[in-house]
Amino acid sequence: MSTRLPALRRVAYLLCGDWHTADDVLSATLVRLLLQWPRVSAAENIDGYVRRVLVRTMLNERRRPWRREHPLETLPDRAAAGESDAVDVRVSLLALLDELPARRRAVVVLRYCCDLSVEETARELGCSTGTVKSQAARALDTLRKRLSVQKESPWTS
Repeated sequence: MSTRLPALRRVAYLLCGDWHTADDVLSATLVRLLLQWPRVSAAENIDGYVRRVLVRTMLNERRRPWRREHPLETLPDRAAAGESDAVDVRVSLLALLDELPARRRAVVVLRYCCDLSVEETARELGCSTGTVKSQAARALDTLRKRLSVQKESPWTS
């Protein structure tokens, strides 16, 4: 299990958009798994079981009142031009991903970052394949629209 922690932490980060929250969600997930270890170890697909618990823990965390607070952010110092293009793209994609509702974000992460099929994603989220398809389509449409608006904005550099 310890060899899988870095990958689980990355998935948690993609789900949460914040390393500290990802660590909290991963810790809560590991505690839940430990408490239910006989059931976990008997699972046919342990990785899938762990991912499902991770996603559900993240969704539960998002429902908590203190998670609804969004502190104001200050603009970070920018690196020299051309030096951080890949970082800028990654940061803007993560910011766009962070704007998605938790369920749609989970679908996008599971489908496109964890490379799960529609059926596997539906099983992980406990919903129908049609829901996964519609949530993915809506999420991608939202991301495309926001990305095009971001590119057209005169304020982005």
